[in-house]
Amino acid sequence: MSIIGSSSSSAIGLRAIWHGIRRIVTSSPSRFAILIFAALILVFTALFSLPIASATGEATHISDALFTAVSTICVTGLATVDMATHWSPFGHVLIFLGVNIGGMGVLTLASVLGLVISKKLGLRAKLLAAGDSNPLRAHGGVVNEGQTVRLGEVGQLLKTVALSLIVIELVVAGLLYPGLVMAGIPPLAALWEAPYYAAMAFTNTGFAPNATGVVEFIDDYFVLAVLMIGVFLGSIGFPVIYTLAKHHWHVKRWSLHSKLTLITTSLLLVAGAAVLIVLEYNNPRSFGSMDAGDTVFQSFFLSTMTRSGGFSVIEIDDLNGSSTLAISMLMFVGGGSASTAGGIKVTTLAVLAIAVWSEARGRQSVQAFGRRIPSDVQRVALSVVAWGATIVALSTIIITQITKAEVEHVLFDVISAFGTVGLTTGLTESLPDPAVYVMAVTIFMGRVGTVTLAAAIAATTRTQLYSLPVERPIVG
Repeated sequence: MSIIGSSSSSAIGLRAIWHGIRRIVTSSPSRFAILIFAALILVFTALFSLPIASATGEATHISDALFTAVSTICVTGLATVDMATHWSPFGHVLIFLGVNIGGMGVLTLASVLGLVISKKLGLRAKLLAAGDSNPLRAHGGVVNEGQTVRLGEVGQLLKTVALSLIVIELVVAGLLYPGLVMAGIPPLAALWEAPYYAAMAFTNTGFAPNATGVVEFIDDYFVLAVLMIGVFLGSIGFPVIYTLAKHHWHVKRWSLHSKLTLITTSLLLVAGAAVLIVLEYNNPRSFGSMDAGDTVFQSFFLSTMTRSGGFSVIEIDDLNGSSTLAISMLMFVGGGSASTAGGIKVTTLAVLAIAVWSEARGRQSVQAFGRRIPSDVQRVALSVVAWGATIVALSTIIITQITKAEVEHVLFDVISAFGTVGLTTGLTESLPDPAVYVMAVTIFMGRVGTVTLAAAIAATTRTQLYSLPVERPIVG
């Protein structure tokens, strides 16, 4: 009887766990997204802790294994160990697989949910899966079918994203291979390093398979240019790639999201390069020792990497303080929505800038390219900036208190973590364990996204079926 009773209890327990997971999945796709990311991090933490994963054959400390797992799955590029020498070939394979899984995760998760649970959820969930970019997209009502992936294309979306990642990485690797060989990398070693660099570029991670990183290619414009292209394609996001593949150069058919992403990304890229030239042209530790051509190219390379790329041929600590502040601002913005980049996203900045301009012009509505941007999108943009700034501020205060390090170094690395960039002043690798965990949480929240976190919390709120009287407080 006791055996039968224990079996029944186990069955009831498993059934309760299953119903709990099913309730999370069907009640909130955003919660399920967080659950998936957390589960992947735990799995990779266990794998990185194995002795076979380290070059010395010894188990990696739990804090380093966890941080590496977070940085890999969240495609960040920050590290508390020497990534080139600490890990064994098995560990490097884990890193390669992890960044590709993590890079695809956010892009395809909504589509996977649409395929798996569309029968359990209604129209709003299908619109969410089709949008694949904004967890609160269905909040304001039905999405214009011409501006997103149609409901019948949710399965095609998943296939297209996977193929895009594979094709782009293969093309980038194919271009990099001869460049690496000509740069002096042995042909057999280049067979591994080319796809490794391609994955790190497209997923905007920034890890390097060798101790010197991309510094050895500082004068190789071809290799650096290919890496820039890979980072750019990864940072603009799948919705933009999908639009370009579908409509090519028919600009009128592009969605408003694609137009805002490409224009804002291009403007920030050029503006960032120009600012870096002005601030660093006479700094002997950075651009001051270069000629005009090298200065322009390296400024564009560094500006591209602030999108979330993470590669760097110049030590960040050698830059002027004004330059690190400018880079911090660019990293906080990040790349495009539903991309491998982090930050508050360029479309968030674009929406807020257009709203400010419309207010200055006295317009009744916020408009761009013949389209009206609804107020709920503007509210989400404000929320993203507010939550992002709050996360960065709290993390900076806590880590500064723990380490007693210079606040400008802490702020830079925290913003790099939140924006999943990977650029560092050298502080991250020397952090004590408590600060490592805080930085890991910052990376996780930056990668999952403040909108997803907000949607996960909002899933428990009840719909308000009444409106309160209006009263306007004084602002400004």
